[in-house]
Amino acid sequence: MAEAATLIVGPSWIGDMVMAQSLFRFLKRHEPDRAIDVLAPGWSLPLVARMPEVRKGIAARTGHGELGIGKRRQIGHELSGQYDRAIVLPRSLKAALVPWFAGIATRTGFRGEARYLLINDRRPFDPEVLDQTVKRFLALGLKSGDSLPTAPQPRLEISGSNQRAALQALDLNADKPVVALMPGAEYGPAKCWPLEKFAELARLLAADGFAVWVLGSDKDDVAGQTISAASPAINLCGKTSLADVIDLLGLAAHAVSNDSGLMHIAAAVGTRTHAIYGSSSPAFTPPLTDDREIHYLNLDCSPCFERECPLGHLRCLREIEVQTVQAGIRKEFSPKI
Repeated sequence: MAEAATLIVGPSWIGDMVMAQSLFRFLKRHEPDRAIDVLAPGWSLPLVARMPEVRKGIAARTGHGELGIGKRRQIGHELSGQYDRAIVLPRSLKAALVPWFAGIATRTGFRGEARYLLINDRRPFDPEVLDQTVKRFLALGLKSGDSLPTAPQPRLEISGSNQRAALQALDLNADKPVVALMPGAEYGPAKCWPLEKFAELARLLAADGFAVWVLGSDKDDVAGQTISAASPAINLCGKTSLADVIDLLGLAAHAVSNDSGLMHIAAAVGTRTHAIYGSSSPAFTPPLTDDREIHYLNLDCSPCFERECPLGHLRCLREIEVQTVQAGIRKEFSPKI
């Protein structure tokens, strides 16, 4: 092994992967000469590539929820002898298999799921102390007994050349200040501000002189079409790669988003982020930026962390007013005011 190197088994969600960069930055700050590689789902490698702390991303080759022992064994054998330490961020048994198959000497992770053989540097998991996702990631990078530091904020790199190529391919321009709307949330509808509110906000922002783009995956295309049909917003859902989304968000003056992976990307590229919370909580997964505005009603039934509203009213989202979000954008910057 030519140099000290750490393999990190990364999470399977966009937002979690962005928050994991806080750990990468912390590790690099304390051991700048140690290489960091990240084992991650293939779709997330363009995101990992925008993290300067990471030497390389390695495709996990397994689907979400797939045990895939044969695939994990093969990857482990391919990585054998390259690392002296592994940090396993997910708390599942299967996530710990590759470092074990690779024979990595120190394998750090939380206790649980009968991982006693797979994880030999087992850390206690206290959800009251580790009350944020980012704290859970950082805790695995500490030496035993160290106190949790303030989390370094994620900072994704922007590719100017890809940014220009995306603008040209999508026939976009940034002559007006841009507000990006992100109406999707992989977790479920209890995280999603109603589409009619996004559409109303898009109309108001267009009247204020903003260009409005709707960003998301192909799964969000119906939502994007619904918003663009009722407003001047341009629907880009499903028309962009993950790298394109990163670079387009880097052009936006503001982003309005449900609690989702794209919310964390917006925060990490330095866009002022207006984060809308329903069933989840900004105390647990806040956008890791100082340049943010949180919209959360903190009702008696919140946060429930359910995929769908168990009471059927979705008041936590329906009662967040469009004008409140608009006012947050206007007070920062509006070309007609």
